[in-house]
Amino acid sequence: MGWKMRLPTAALLLGLVLVVTGDEEENGPCAYEPLPEEDAVLCKGLEIVYPEVGSIGCKYVPDCNNYRQKITYWPDPIVKFPGALDGASYILVMVDPDAPSRSEPRMKYWRHWLVTDIKGSDMKRGRIQGQELTGYQPPSPPAHTGFHRYQFFIYLQEGRVLSLPRKENKTRGSWKMDDFLKRFHLSEPEASTQFMTQNYEDSLPGSPQAPRGGNCKSKNLRKQR
Repeated sequence: MGWKMRLPTAALLLGLVLVVTGDEEENGPCAYEPLPEEDAVLCKGLEIVYPEVGSIGCKYVPDCNNYRQKITYWPDPIVKFPGALDGASYILVMVDPDAPSRSEPRMKYWRHWLVTDIKGSDMKRGRIQGQELTGYQPPSPPAHTGFHRYQFFIYLQEGRVLSLPRKENKTRGSWKMDDFLKRFHLSEPEASTQFMTQNYEDSLPGSPQAPRGGNCKSKNLRKQR
């Protein structure tokens, strides 16, 4: 076959590849599905970026490329607040209000990350550098507990010196977040967002799918994070 014949054939094959790939990205499991309206109200001015998966704020972690497993061991994400003020300092809070499940959140506001004294100039760039009161812990929802919300809040520090009492710092679960905010006179967050994911084993073919409302109960909850 001459080169004149090969060119149209190659173009046709390339067109088929593009059509199939585009269809998979639009309708397949790698689609980035937005959160429902009742959960999207929390999404205000904050960007969350993880390796590979990219910007995940106000979305479900896609059920593809093992993202729901990888996010359990990826390092802390880029948290960017474009509206931050250069001369200000900020507080970052990351919690899971659905511990151990959304239907029975008896360990709610599981504290995944707490950082103070973050410069506004760093917040703009997504560099979380400050006083880490609670080190970052990746999302690791237990199997058969449905989708968990992972929430991020940014508060203006305004010269406050924050700390966690020893008793409060001993555990991450059942954190009295409202008491913490009242203790340091922190009101409305400057920015916030959240994403949702479930245990990666629940996404495997043949696994029982817990509803997104988290109505499925689990007897094995010791690994909640």
